[in-house]
Amino acid sequence: MIDPLWGVIVVIGIGTFLWRGAFLVFGGRLRLPDLVRRGLNYVPPAVFAALVMPGLIRFAEDGTLDGPRLAAGAVAALVAWRTHGTLSTLAAGMVVLWTLRAVT
Repeated sequence: MIDPLWGVIVVIGIGTFLWRGAFLVFGGRLRLPDLVRRGLNYVPPAVFAALVMPGLIRFAEDGTLDGPRLAAGAVAALVAWRTHGTLSTLAAGMVVLWTLRAVT
């Protein structure tokens, strides 16, 4: 006998697919108010911050903030702001992180 949980998972998956697909199919004809469109400009930076900040603000074993991680994040943010390059941002952040971890 098939577990009913699989049916629930399949129904939720189909619903999610249809909900997201509707925006791709009908999004061009959808007229959003100007206030909503301006507000949607802030969604990508907010999502990015929500994904990145918990990784940067992490505590060390003794309960203090992880300084090398914060410094590497600050350097990576500066490089990203100046160069707009993904690889240079990753490289700069990782070099600073590894260097500070090796020194401390």
